[in-house]
Amino acid sequence: MNGKELAAALRLAGPTYGTLITSPSPRLPAALADSGLDFVFIDTEHIALDRAELSWMCQTYQQLGMAPLVRIPEPNPNLATMVLDGGAAGVIAPYVETADQVRALVGAVKCRPLKGERLKRYLQGEALEPELQTYIEQHNSQHSLVINVESTPAIAALDDMLAVKGLDAVLVGPHDLSCSLGIPEQYDHPRFDQAIQTIIRKARACQIGAGIHFWGDVAQEVDWLREGLNMLIHSADISLFVKQLRAELTHIQSELKPNDKKRKPETQGMIA
Repeated sequence: MNGKELAAALRLAGPTYGTLITSPSPRLPAALADSGLDFVFIDTEHIALDRAELSWMCQTYQQLGMAPLVRIPEPNPNLATMVLDGGAAGVIAPYVETADQVRALVGAVKCRPLKGERLKRYLQGEALEPELQTYIEQHNSQHSLVINVESTPAIAALDDMLAVKGLDAVLVGPHDLSCSLGIPEQYDHPRFDQAIQTIIRKARACQIGAGIHFWGDVAQEVDWLREGLNMLIHSADISLFVKQLRAELTHIQSELKPNDKKRKPETQGMIA
C-alpha cells in the first residue's frame, strides 16, 4: 500500500498488516517485498536511527509498496513534520492522552505547510481560502496520523480524542497499557482484554482504525481481528529472527540421539 491507500484502509473494516523494522540493512526492504505486508512500523522512540538513515528507509519501503509509519520519540508536532519531510507515509505519536495533543498533531500531519498563527486559527475553526483548502487536502492526502493509546487516562479521554477530525487510527501500546492498568505484561488478563475491546469498539464506531503492536500469542491477535481490530503490527524483525533460530536449533538438537558422538575417521591401515 502507498500512504493514501493506507490512510483509506485504516478507516475501513478490512485488516492491514505490518511489522516492526529495527534493522537498517539495505537488503531487508527487497527481502520483505513479497511478504504480504501492507506497511512497516519504524520506531524512533526506542530505536537509535538518525534522520538520514530513517529517510532512506522510508523512501525505499514506500517505493516497494509498504507504507512506512514512523513513531516519533514524543507527541511533538515538530518531530512529526521532520519524519514526514524524510519520506514517512504516516506518524505514530506515543503516549497521547488529550484531545489537545491530537489536535496539535493533526496540524503537523494534515495541515502542512501551514504554521504559526495561521495554523492555530485554522485548527480553531477559521476557514481557509478555497484554493488553499484544496491544496492543503491534496498535499497531505498521503499522510496518516496514528496515536498510541497506552494508559488509563488515554482510555478515559478516548471519546474526546476520537472526535478530533484528522485522526486516522489509534494504536494500543500493550506494555505501557498493561503497566498503567496495574497488571504489567499480563496480556491474558481479563482487564487487559477488556481495555482492548473498549478501544476497538469505540474507534471502529467512529470509523477510525484500531490497532495493536503485539508480539505474544497469535491466537489473541486473531481474536482481536475478529472483534474489529484492523491494524495489526505483528512482532518485529529481530524477534521473528530469534524465534525462528531458536526453534530450528532446538529441532536440530532434538534429532540427535543422546549417545551420538562425532565419528572420527578410521586411519588404521591407511597410507599417509
